[in-house]
Amino acid sequence: MTNERIPSAPRAWNVIAMLAVGSVLLPACGGAPPPEPPPPVPTAEEPDDGARLADEAARRAAAEAAAREAAAREAEARRAAEEAARRMRVLREMVFFDYDESTLHPEARAKLDAKITILRADPSIRVRVAGHADDRGSTEYNLALGHRRARSIVDYFGVYGIAGSRFEVTSFGEERPLERASTEAAWSRNRRGEFTVLTRVTEPRK
Repeated sequence: MTNERIPSAPRAWNVIAMLAVGSVLLPACGGAPPPEPPPPVPTAEEPDDGARLADEAARRAAAEAAAREAAAREAEARRAAEEAARRMRVLREMVFFDYDESTLHPEARAKLDAKITILRADPSIRVRVAGHADDRGSTEYNLALGHRRARSIVDYFGVYGIAGSRFEVTSFGEERPLERASTEAAWSRNRRGEFTVLTRVTEPRK
């Protein structure tokens, strides 16, 4: 019978430890390479100076064009308002008559001619024409005289093609004087035809 020596336990554990270290070192000595990192995510390129300056110039040009357009619209609205106000002044301008007369003298006809131009340009305009008299004579006579004066104005418009249906005719006689003095200057102011515009007056469309 031979006596064999059985390795002691500590020696066996040394063998196992060496095998484990070898298995760890093997990949580092010729094993598969590690995976490559993913490619970087592309980012938007910054515009160069030329493109940036061109973009800024385009924005400035657009803003300046918008400002010019707004200024032009404002100027046109202002001009239209001024023209409408001028037309209203012309339509409201009074005409005057000689004593005890309803005949239109040249100065009165010139004022009516200016109104005719406006009335022709805008057929929607309607006007009240009121005749007035000074305080000499009876109330009834002055009412009738005021009516004749208003009618002579509307008839003059009719000669130039302005329809009488666009006018209201009334008389106040001596009831509404402009001047309350008993002088020739006051009486000449009170012998008049007055105009009230009944519709909105604007610049006619071209």
